Amino acid sequence: MSLASEFRLPVRVYIEDTDAGGIVYYVNYLKFMERARTEWLRQLGHEQRDLMQLGLVFVVHSLDVRYRRSAHLDQRLEVLARVQAFSPASLMFQQEIRSQGGDLLVDGQVKVAAVDADSRRPRRLPADLCAQLQQLSYSSVQ
Repeated sequence: MSLASEFRLPVRVYIEDTDAGGIVYYVNYLKFMERARTEWLRQLGHEQRDLMQLGLVFVVHSLDVRYRRSAHLDQRLEVLARVQAFSPASLMFQQEIRSQGGDLLVDGQVKVAAVDADSRRPRRLPADLCAQLQQLSYSSVQ
């Protein structure tokens, strides 16, 4: 498997993603970003289900999102997930959503924390994931 410093996910806007006017409802951009982070993790060989069976889950710790333009029904989008930094128990992502033509619609940073599935206390990332992140030369996050 080849390691990539960023992941791009194509998305089409469906009626369920929009409000009555056919414009993407703001919270659905966060869902698109979540999908891109999940697919990035899958590309590295880490399935969410497998991590859950090991008792590890990811939770959003914080986010800073800027909505610049609206997306509309049937529009094709590209969602980018790029790890900016990581610590033993968290990942900081830079994310963007662009139109098929390349216009920036939404961007932001999302910090996700690894936690124990039962106690919800911070937990270390799997050693092999940390090794992959180090190989990609990510810096550490505070």
